[in-house]
Amino acid sequence: MKTLTCFAAATLLFLAAMGQTPKSSSADKPKSAKASAASAASAARGRTVVEAKDAPKPIGPYSQAIKAGEFVFCAGQTARDPITNKLIEGDISAQTDRVLKNISAVLTAAGTDMDHVVKTTVYLKNISDFNAMNEVYGHYFKDAPPARATVGVAGLPADSLVEIEVVAMLPGK
Repeated sequence: MKTLTCFAAATLLFLAAMGQTPKSSSADKPKSAKASAASAASAARGRTVVEAKDAPKPIGPYSQAIKAGEFVFCAGQTARDPITNKLIEGDISAQTDRVLKNISAVLTAAGTDMDHVVKTTVYLKNISDFNAMNEVYGHYFKDAPPARATVGVAGLPADSLVEIEVVAMLPGK
């Protein structure tokens, strides 16, 4: 029992140092209060959730992006329409264009832009779509394009043809 008490105390000290509090039953708290508390705790740790109104809402338990230090880490975007939140119709070129517009909206909400992207990862349902994706991608990253990895995958959410995630710097950092 003494070991458990020491472990519990050490855990509480660690959580406090990280700006977190232990999870407790919060059934009586309204959801918005919990969300605000989570955002405040997150900001206290040096990370801020980015919410872009001009990009599709997340379809799961993730943020569109997180600002941490001098960087913005954008979640993977698929070709969902920001108004309907449904996958657009179209080929790889149309979907790549929609994905990059979504990313641009998230970056704008975070206080940066496509010119500050330093790394991208592109996931393609069909690696044979590489050239068509690359053609559209090149229009968004002309001068000093970011480092990039492109991966062929077996499938993507909502049967998307492409998903792209990015890491960008904040201006002036």
